[in-house]
Amino acid sequence: MTETMVQLVDVVLLVLLAITGIAVIRTRNLFVAVMLAGIYSLLSAGLFVVMDAVDVAFTEAAVGAGISTVLMLGTLALVGYKESAPTHKPILPLFVVLVTGGILVYGTAEIPPFGGADNPAHKHVAAHYIHDSEEEIGHIPNVVTSVLGSYRGYDTMGETAVIFTAMVGVLLLLSRGPLPKRIFHAGQWHTVKAGTTREDMVAKFGGDAGPDETVKDGPARTEGGADG
Repeated sequence: MTETMVQLVDVVLLVLLAITGIAVIRTRNLFVAVMLAGIYSLLSAGLFVVMDAVDVAFTEAAVGAGISTVLMLGTLALVGYKESAPTHKPILPLFVVLVTGGILVYGTAEIPPFGGADNPAHKHVAAHYIHDSEEEIGHIPNVVTSVLGSYRGYDTMGETAVIFTAMVGVLLLLSRGPLPKRIFHAGQWHTVKAGTTREDMVAKFGGDAGPDETVKDGPARTEGGADG
């Protein structure tokens, strides 16, 4: 792949990342936000591949687009997909994000150019890993495995701990037992308690009464018969 083609792929991926990130910020549907976040992770993995960071790309695809998406979808199955309208303007969060972004840009302004042969990492650390890792890390021939499993062992353990904690959180939510059922009424999903009737739904949310159907312990059903 020529340098021009690599730059073109980089630009396309960065534009898609920007579009996806803006879409995640603007959407109020949590299911859409989760799926867009998975797409963002997948695009990031593609960008890492182009940058020859295949190990990082593999981790991003497996964790960001895979496990994290499954865990978030499992959570949404319990808490619902609709985000509540904000009660105040997000001025403070916007200020924090802008300040943090400015600090990151300032801190990375003097980083050596990507791929430069005279970068400090290539002149010192990389050479040591390539020549000495097989002897230092128990005759492991794969340098990437040595780096992730030993030289960067604490970092890898931290990443694993984050995923493990997220999984435990979802399992705790699933272990809570029977939860209030959700029912589709007046064009929206609502979480209701067992024993709620259609008349109660109309009195609270408006809309047509439809068939007099009580929400029981089993899966709630819509007017059309679809499972809730």
